[in-house]
Amino acid sequence: MTFTPTHLDGCFIIEPNVIKDSRGYFMESFNLERFEKGTGFKVNFVQDNQSFSTKGVLRGLHYQTGTFAQAKLVRVLEGEVLDVAVDIRPESKTYGQYVSVVLSAQNHKQLFIPRGFAHGFLVLSDTATFFYKCDNLYNKESEGGIMYNDPAIDINWEMDASNLIISDKDLLLPNLENSKKIW
Repeated sequence: MTFTPTHLDGCFIIEPNVIKDSRGYFMESFNLERFEKGTGFKVNFVQDNQSFSTKGVLRGLHYQTGTFAQAKLVRVLEGEVLDVAVDIRPESKTYGQYVSVVLSAQNHKQLFIPRGFAHGFLVLSDTATFFYKCDNLYNKESEGGIMYNDPAIDINWEMDASNLIISDKDLLLPNLENSKKIW
């Protein structure tokens, strides 16, 4: 596995070694020892989540607050998405900045997002199956979110806004300045 740090402290793009032959491929998608050595983070993933979406679906930007904050390891099992993580750690020198990476079933890339980040993704292919591990259980009362088009963050979603499919709940999310504080 290759661990490439992003410009946001703690976020890593992870690329597994994919062994291909005439039968298909094999890859190790997660190995705790390699993960902790490659990222420097100790994790205990306790929940796996999976979603299926169609082209143009934008989910996010979501996070959990307080003792329910979550680190996530995200990947795509089918299709292609633009995955985005926003640093919302108030003490961070990259507060309000984001990283985006295309994750797909073909490139097998993963993104590790530590606690203190908002997360969202946009489906670029006709459909996509998105999978992620969390190091903390979901808690409804600890939900937080930021509007996908907050001008202070200025995310380039790489798709015209008229083609986006966004839930009513996500359309009502506040901007970063007015969002629930992570800690």
